[in-house]
Amino acid sequence: MLPDASPQVVTDFRRFWAGHTVSVVGSHVSAVALPLIAALTLGAGAAGVSAVATAAYLPNVVLPLLAGHWLQTRKRRRAMITADLVRFAALLLIPISYALGWLSVPFLVGIALVVGAASVVFDIGGFAYLPTLVPQAYLPKANRAMQGSTTAAQVAGPGLAGLLVQVVGAPFAMLLDAISYLASAYGVAAAKQPEPDPEPTPATSVFDGLRQLGANPFLRALTAHAAIYNGAAQILVVNLVIFAVTDRGLSAGAYGLAISAAGVGAFAGTMLALRLAARFGYGRAFALSLVLSTGAPLLIAVLPGTGTPFAAALAAVELVSGVGLGSANVLSVTLRQIVAPHGTIARTNGGYRLITFGVLPVGSALAGVLGQLVGARWGVAIGAAGLAASAVPMFARRIRTLRTPESARAVVEPVRDLALATADR
Repeated sequence: MLPDASPQVVTDFRRFWAGHTVSVVGSHVSAVALPLIAALTLGAGAAGVSAVATAAYLPNVVLPLLAGHWLQTRKRRRAMITADLVRFAALLLIPISYALGWLSVPFLVGIALVVGAASVVFDIGGFAYLPTLVPQAYLPKANRAMQGSTTAAQVAGPGLAGLLVQVVGAPFAMLLDAISYLASAYGVAAAKQPEPDPEPTPATSVFDGLRQLGANPFLRALTAHAAIYNGAAQILVVNLVIFAVTDRGLSAGAYGLAISAAGVGAFAGTMLALRLAARFGYGRAFALSLVLSTGAPLLIAVLPGTGTPFAAALAAVELVSGVGLGSANVLSVTLRQIVAPHGTIARTNGGYRLITFGVLPVGSALAGVLGQLVGARWGVAIGAAGLAASAVPMFARRIRTLRTPESARAVVEPVRDLALATADR
């Protein structure tokens, strides 16, 4: 994992990684299981299910800026542990309220808002905490491990949520999810090295993170790519459920297995990312990863067959796309951590998350509109085309020709100096 680091750094990172992994799995299970509770347990219609699903993402529209600004000058690990405990307590209320007959759609909306807000704090804190836990020389390897579990959780979370709901019932699936956050809090708290005090930074506006994203050419391209990708992915995924299950006759189990192939590919991609970067250069490895992650889904809408043959073809596409996604995520996070202006890593990540996660509710709503207007197959095709378009900002020459992420500093250093001079005034 970090073979050349000190034993204490390795041990602390493993504990933190374990806690982070459990947390992100829980986040993606919650995002799917909460709407399922509304539909299956409470018999809510489309409006009720949509309200719960939207509430889970709504904190990403406003909170990231505030959380990033607040976390920039505070201990991140303490905030992450608190966020995990809040999520544990909130989700624990679901099976309790169900047993007492108090469960309702408005109650679920409130729980989704609380869990979503705590997830924003945890994720932004974790991004800023990692460079203080691991020396910069080991950041790529640390991010390879972190992004491997994060990407796998993103693609496997929906299937795991469905499985839990089917086996133990929707309300009690949340009990297991709640316990996952308690385990996450323990993993994050178990690191022995004291967290260093945040670097003192001049007082800035809450919008400073957004300004830094716009001024830094690498952060600007990364943000544009991720925002377009996430919005398009929502369009694709929402319509893919209908296209695969209703139009192509896949069972829920077959659909879940086919989609889970992306998780297998993502794990492989995270393992390959640094090797590709060493062989071809950072920029070219990034470009190759994006060709796979954003190009392969273009095939989904034209895949032939129904039932098992279609499931096998879909799994193959998801596997290839997952390889690219896993690799791209490792390269993206490391580049963002290295080129972020001095003393603004939490703030820039807050702005990044605001934009890249804030598009998720928009993408979900647009997915439904497109599905109704043009049908699920065309909805899948439009979503896949959006994924391909998202790669365009990342093919700029300054990114393609990067040999290492550190070489990007020669481009962004003048911007960083200007930002510090402006803040000092």
